[in-house]
Amino acid sequence: MSNLIELNALRPLGLCWQTFGQSVLSGPLLELIQRVDRSILELAKEWSATDVQFPTLISAHELGRLDYFRSFPHLATFATYLDPQESNLTRFTSGEVLDGAGALQLTQTAPVREVLTPAACYHLYIHEQGSTLGRASYYTTRNTCFRRETHYEALRRQWGFSMREIVCMGTLDEVKAFLTRGREQVNGLLAQAGLPVEWTTATDPFFRPSASAKYLAQRLNPTKLEAVFGGDLAIASVNLHQDHFGSTYGIERAGEAAYSGCIAFGLERWLYAILTQHGLSPCAWPALTEAPEQRPTPSNINLRGAL
Repeated sequence: MSNLIELNALRPLGLCWQTFGQSVLSGPLLELIQRVDRSILELAKEWSATDVQFPTLISAHELGRLDYFRSFPHLATFATYLDPQESNLTRFTSGEVLDGAGALQLTQTAPVREVLTPAACYHLYIHEQGSTLGRASYYTTRNTCFRRETHYEALRRQWGFSMREIVCMGTLDEVKAFLTRGREQVNGLLAQAGLPVEWTTATDPFFRPSASAKYLAQRLNPTKLEAVFGGDLAIASVNLHQDHFGSTYGIERAGEAAYSGCIAFGLERWLYAILTQHGLSPCAWPALTEAPEQRPTPSNINLRGAL
């Protein structure tokens, strides 16, 4: 964790850090992350967004249709289990189940058909596949997402973390309007939370980016903006997906593949930003109890051809 906040100082506030990349929250920090999430839900109410809860596992087949595993093999976390044949289970239980370093010594595993959720919004496109939308459709969803990293830092970079998203599916103009207004909403929430950020263009963390056509396309025509706190920590993002999900999953709007966009929030990162900006006393933390005042979006950064 950053030297700005020591782990020992956060334990009385309810953080128990697991070094393999996950946080256990209780007490004031649990209440704070719930408060942040409620504030984002207030933003979703402006869109009358349907709140949907999805499971942790997501179909590998469906993600494969997006070419996810070639694009992000380094991030994926696979749900695996032992082949259920009795002889295989017997081999597993008769040997040393764990090695000296605490790693499981698996015998034959069953085919991997599920993956732990890498992004909350993926479930929505799979759920709506084959749909014809009569109007722009708005959703919100929260999930525990899993992304492997080279290293982990409490609240900043975790293997398992909480992501809340607000999503729009519609025509290109409808999605652009949603993202423009959504960025204004995020700015209002940031102002209420007292968190200074810089909006910057960004790309997704592709595997071997220089050889990725999708990475190069994002560089040439930016479709992702991040609200960066402290110079290096993205705590929210505004994303235009074009018609990528609509065409992949057969979602239509106005006679063509639906466009989509999302506004994403990393909830643990909001905790880190609030603690860094306002200190370790819960009395100094922002209340975040009402819908935030909306502020105009600065116009110095745009998604070219998008917003």
